[in-house]
Amino acid sequence: MQTLTASGLQKAYGDKTLLDNIDFLINEGDRIGLIGVNGTGKTTLLRGLAGTDPFDAGEVQTPKKYSISFLEQQPPLDENAKIMDAVYGGDSATFQAIREYERALAAYTAQPLDEAVQDQYNRAEQRMTQLDAWDAETNIKTILTQLHLTDLDQKIGSLSGGQRKRVGLAQVLIENPDLLILDEPTNHLDFDSIAWLEKYLANYKGALLVVTHDRYFLDRVTNRIFELDLGTLRIYPGNYQAYVEQKAAQVELETASAHKQAQLYKHELAWMREGAHARSTKQNARIKRFEDMKSGTVAPERGKVAIDVGGTRLGKKVIELHDASLKLGDHQILRHFELLVQRNQRIGISGINGAGKSSLLNVIAGDLPLDSGICDIGDTVKIGYYRQQMPDMDQNMRVIEYLQSVGEGVVNANGEHQSVTQLLDDFLFPRSSHGTRINRLSGGEQRRLYLLQILMHQPNVLLLDEPTNDLDIATLTVLEDYLDNFAGTVITVSHDRYFLDKVADRLLVFDGNGDIEQATGLFTDYLAKQDARAKDEGGDAQVKPSAESVKVDAAPKTKVKLTYAEQKEYETLMPEMDAIDARIEEINSEMQTCGDDYGKLGTLQSELDDLTAKQDKLLDRYVYLDGFVN
Repeated sequence: MQTLTASGLQKAYGDKTLLDNIDFLINEGDRIGLIGVNGTGKTTLLRGLAGTDPFDAGEVQTPKKYSISFLEQQPPLDENAKIMDAVYGGDSATFQAIREYERALAAYTAQPLDEAVQDQYNRAEQRMTQLDAWDAETNIKTILTQLHLTDLDQKIGSLSGGQRKRVGLAQVLIENPDLLILDEPTNHLDFDSIAWLEKYLANYKGALLVVTHDRYFLDRVTNRIFELDLGTLRIYPGNYQAYVEQKAAQVELETASAHKQAQLYKHELAWMREGAHARSTKQNARIKRFEDMKSGTVAPERGKVAIDVGGTRLGKKVIELHDASLKLGDHQILRHFELLVQRNQRIGISGINGAGKSSLLNVIAGDLPLDSGICDIGDTVKIGYYRQQMPDMDQNMRVIEYLQSVGEGVVNANGEHQSVTQLLDDFLFPRSSHGTRINRLSGGEQRRLYLLQILMHQPNVLLLDEPTNDLDIATLTVLEDYLDNFAGTVITVSHDRYFLDKVADRLLVFDGNGDIEQATGLFTDYLAKQDARAKDEGGDAQVKPSAESVKVDAAPKTKVKLTYAEQKEYETLMPEMDAIDARIEEINSEMQTCGDDYGKLGTLQSELDDLTAKQDKLLDRYVYLDGFVN
């Protein structure tokens, strides 16, 4: 078995310790998801293992001829090279033979009657057979097709950021290394490509180490979770859902006051396992509570990210687009588009790359004029726009100064004043970092600071352009919770299926030809219906929106309300559980002071057991009744 052994790894930047003497093994067949709050050193660990940024101390041991391939968030590619040169860039005889064959095939296709070209093609074909390179060539073709890389003569310098990421991903997959390291591989991928990549990695023979914000991807691909926090590494067996369950149990052991949270968590895990169809019938309150608990268990030793920023009042009129058309160059973005956005709506925008999703946000924000038609914004609308391309920050500015440029604080949802210092604390910026210059923050930390700055303006309409690309899972879960309680309208562009399922109940799906399909319901349900429709029509089952797709609307829900008596009972359950929690905390404190008084300890333990059993019954009843709350 091919095994990588890491021992005593250390890495620090200035006075910030990212890796503090950590040890681990990576065995053949491991599928490891690396998680942690932005700035904890995830990318640093990846770069150290890949050899691009050596560790300060420690040792990484591998067998001879052990190969490692690393997909960076922004792959370093030769601007003047063609895609073919990049993806077939390996030094092996097989790669050389495939490169020669591809060139010979292109020449033969162009000049099939030229004898010299025919001879070149025959030699290249014989070389492929001698090296048994046909399987490798077929695998490469599959990878390139699934990643939508068809024109291999394109220069790298002419590609968009998303296309470059796909070239980099193809490059490392084709190399077929013993250890495949991927940093945010799903960024810029269409949904059919993500689905294919999940299956490809599930059958990968080597080992995988991946950092991703895509929780569906993480759950389906991984069999181990590495959690990095405050320089330490904790290892959990199983996929992401198993990790969440283990963290719930860990929290319950660490503090008795977390008993109710852990029990709720277990109920929600059972609910989560029911699948997307069952989830689509549940109320937002249950989804919110699950995410509350998850965000509280991602990194309990550091606290949790909290966003408690109030907003300004939003009037009845929000956003209206009438007969809107927009064309950028030869690309039709909008064609006679009609859209009515109302107060408190949650709209998710998705579709193929380059279709113009960000352009629609720019139209709404007033940054991009329509060719024709009207974009009418309500008088009370105050837009907060989280852009995919983050505006330049003064890198010499200190963290606290950056927020103080907006104001000295905000009024939260409860009408209480929160200072900039409190906001930074709540948003996982420890006091020691408040005076840090922005240039010392990681890219993800700068993103988190940028998001907080936007929320400090207290908007009532939020435009979010690919917010999941650079935010860690802990921040995303709390952002989702904030959006669930946000007293305003949210319009978000995203390729993150989990995020869209959480924050959107109305969908705009771009087909790339100026037409936009409108649908309601969960985004994963939409994709599943697209997939089923493609199968019924006998085509390839690709989870990819198309111009001809039939509009999908969620089936109307049957509203089952609580009786008057049940509603009254429901309202008393949470206060009763809170009172029991308070008594459980008192009992634990008393037990700490009992010393050798075993009689009193026994009495307290008996009361504790009774209260715990009662709490569990109340919790079961609460979860049942909550399922019928509108």
